[in-house]
This record gives sequence, C-alpha cells and structure tokens, in this order.
Amino acid sequence: MQLIKPDINIDFMGKKNLLMAISALLLVAAMIPLIVKGGFNYGIDFSGGLLAQVKFAKPTEPGAIRAALKPMALDDSQVQSFGKAEDNEFLVRAQKPDLNLEGLGEGLNTALKAVYSDGFEVRRVETVGAKVGKDLRQKALLAIFFSLLLMAVYISGRFEAKWILSGVMAAVLAGVSIVEYWLLAEVMHLGETVVIITMIVTCLVVTALACWVLRLRYAMGAVVSLTHDVLITVGIYTMLGGEFNLSTVAAVLTVIGYSINDTIIVYDRIRENLHKNPRQDMQSLVNDSVNQTLSRTILTVGTVLMVLVALVALGGGVIEEFALALLIGTAVGTYSSVYMASPMLLLMPTGGGLLSFSAPAAKAAKPVARPTSRPAARSQAPAQEDEEGTEEKAPRQVARTLGTTTRPRGSKQSRGKRKKK
Repeated sequence: MQLIKPDINIDFMGKKNLLMAISALLLVAAMIPLIVKGGFNYGIDFSGGLLAQVKFAKPTEPGAIRAALKPMALDDSQVQSFGKAEDNEFLVRAQKPDLNLEGLGEGLNTALKAVYSDGFEVRRVETVGAKVGKDLRQKALLAIFFSLLLMAVYISGRFEAKWILSGVMAAVLAGVSIVEYWLLAEVMHLGETVVIITMIVTCLVVTALACWVLRLRYAMGAVVSLTHDVLITVGIYTMLGGEFNLSTVAAVLTVIGYSINDTIIVYDRIRENLHKNPRQDMQSLVNDSVNQTLSRTILTVGTVLMVLVALVALGGGVIEEFALALLIGTAVGTYSSVYMASPMLLLMPTGGGLLSFSAPAAKAAKPVARPTSRPAARSQAPAQEDEEGTEEKAPRQVARTLGTTTRPRGSKQSRGKRKKK
C-alpha cells in the first residue's frame, strides 16, 4: 500500500512566497497575545506561589472556595475546575512572590475544613518560592537560547563541512553574549530576565547576520525555521490560555529537537541530489527533494499527531498543557521544514562569503601543442611508439635480470657486427 506515489510532483517551491507571507502574518498574530498580556502567563514554577488540587464530596463553586480561603489572604486566588464537572475537583493557584510558604499546606487544610468540614480531600499541594521561581525562569530561557544557537553551529558544520566557520560564529556569539551581559547587568543594572531576553534577541540577530555574511545557507535555514517554530508555538499556546511553566519549556525543547530532525531529513536529500545533479536548477532540485521525503514526513507526523491528540483529549489536566504545546509545535515544525527551512536555501546568495577557508583551486595546465601530421601517420604513430617501447623495455628487463647491458636492436654497433659476419 502506497499512501503517496513515488513519482508525485507537487510544486511546493512555486508557492513559497505566498506561504512565507502567511508565516509572517501568523508570527505577528502569535505575538499579539504576548504584547497584550505584557509577557508570558507564568505558572507558579516561574512566578512563585501555591498550587493546590482539591476534590470535594459535593458540588461547589469557585467563589465559595475563594471565600473559604479568605482567612489566609488567598481570596484573590485563581480557582478553576479540573477534570470532569461531576468530579467536583478544582485547582487553586495563588501567584504571590511574597507568600509565606511555611505551614501553607496545613493552613489550607484548616481553612477549607472550617467551611466544608470533612467533605473534601487535598490531593496535591505545590509551593515555589519567589527566588526559586526566578532561577527556574532564567534557566529555562537560557536552555531555549543555547539550544537554538548550538543547533545552528552543528548544522553549519554537519551539512556544509565548514567547522572552522562554525567555530568562528560560536566565538563571535560568545563574545557578544559576554559583552552584552556586562553592559546590561553590570553597567545598566537591568533585571535578570530582561537581560536574558535581550541577549536571546541580540544573539539570534547576530547569528542570522553571521550566517548571511559567511554564506552558511543550511545554518541560516535552521535558525530561521527554529525561531519561527518556537515563537509561533509559544504565541498560539499563550493565545489558548496555557501557562508557561517547566512542562511548557520541556515541550518547546522537544519541538526544537523534532523540528531540526525533520529539517535534517529534507536537507540530507537536498544535499544528495545536489551531488548527483550539480547542474540542475536549485528550485527544481529543492522541490524534488521535498517531494521525495513527503511520504516519510506524512507517516511520521501522522503517528505523532495521533498520540498527541489522544493525550490532549484523554490525558487529564496534569499532562494536558504539555501535550497541547507539543501538538502545536509538531504541526508548526513540520510546516516550517517545507516552507521555511527549504526556501531559505533559495533566498540565500551563492558564493563563498567574506571569509573562505577552502584551498585555492589549482590552475589548469596549458595544453601542449602537438605537431601536425598526416591522418595516416597520426593513426600509425601510437602503434609505432608502443612497438618501440615494448621492444626497448623487453631487452632491458632481461639484461637487468642477467646482470648485463644490451642495446636496442637496430643500433650502429649491431649493424656493424652483422656486416663482419
């Protein structure tokens, strides 16, 4: 059974301008929720506070739960239903950096017992301090940042065999990061989160410029594609009301790995076809490569999406947000491998760039002029040369074996000896 015929020829690259314009609009639309909300919707992992999961024996309302928590000054907490409506289960979130975490679980149990008696069960209580949340937030941003940049360095060396240029790019990024961190943190005394986000944006721009100047075409496509995937995934996830927590960071890092794997499959086929048909038009070659890997892409993505849809629908509230971020990122990453990473190879200028560490090409030897001769002599000359060469080589080899010297037949001395005889 063949889902896709081997000779399929869909003109993907013919619509690249339209699809890249749609990607740009989608990217802007994904950034609107972040701008309107003033940033990410951080969970307690990054903001600090309390997260409690409580199951009640009888139906109740979120307002009644907040009223019961008023003695703890938690009446402004976020209370939302968890699971099915008939389960009477709720999540209580209190994002307060200055919240006193000592004895918080016991105080929650006491406050609810005063209203609901024994008709409830506290199933989970998680507390994160403000300092711990800040450290986790910074480390999560740095993890995403370094994963993007190291992928670019790996791709440039792996596909273009330009490890020296990759090292140069890595050194430039390290230098820019150190100088920028010193200016923003030590001189301007900005907040740590603002410093890290600014460093991420700056280093991504520097990486793109370095790839453009050094003509690292594959690395440029990887950087643009991965940045596109991360921003759109986080934007759509925030638009749907998801929280940015450690599970979301794990999902984003998984999306980065999945997206680069899909991009590598397409890039490998492009490179193979480029070696086989170096004179083929680049757009046609890229289009053929995408079509040749289309069956593999659909089968892989189809199986992954089936699992993620099942997790979102049936996984429950604990894993629902993680599966949702993965579901969005997988779809966006598959799309970007075709319409972001591949077209970047066509948009990049050709040439060796400003820096080139390749060996200079050897100069072609000038053709040696041969004397003209008649056609008959020209056809007989090689045969005569071969006969003379064999006649000369045979006696010399025999002479070396016997330890004597001989002269080729037809010399003056041999003719003289024949006359005396």
